[in-house]
Amino acid sequence: MSYEFSNFKKECANVEEWLRKEFQQIRTGMASPAILDAVTVEAYGTPMSLKEVASVNIEGARTLRIVAWDKGQLKAIEKSLIAANLGLSVVVDDVGIRVNFPELTAERRKEIAKTAKEKLEDARKQVRSSREEIIKDIQNKERDGDIGKDDAFRAKNDLQKLVDEANKRLDELFAKKEKEIVG
Repeated sequence: MSYEFSNFKKECANVEEWLRKEFQQIRTGMASPAILDAVTVEAYGTPMSLKEVASVNIEGARTLRIVAWDKGQLKAIEKSLIAANLGLSVVVDDVGIRVNFPELTAERRKEIAKTAKEKLEDARKQVRSSREEIIKDIQNKERDGDIGKDDAFRAKNDLQKLVDEANKRLDELFAKKEKEIVG
């Protein structure tokens, strides 16, 4: 009898997706609409995501163009972008809002890389936590006589292989992001 790891695999996939989204929101000096995903705008008396009140398009390598569905919301959008404190330059013009990504300094690149490393460590912690839960479950099943010692040993080895694969994928995501940040 082999141990069922489907929930662990789903958890690892969720962690990987979470890390991917977190990395998308980290500014690298290049224009990326994903960095604005966390921005909420007070529109019509309700907090709404930026995507719900405007379109966001890439205008240039380091410029985004935000066009509000309702021109009356431009001030609220500008206010929200400034309040988000993303380190971006915000300019309102007759078409909408232009968001410029300034060139990153070496010091700022190091800070951003450090933030990315912290996100990687958070993801690894989630994987380790899931691994510990599975190990406890295997030990409980072994103690209750549901699986034998050999099956428990094999399950723990299989689990470690899955953890190593998950960590390798997380490290690859980090290496790619670090390359974007450092250049």
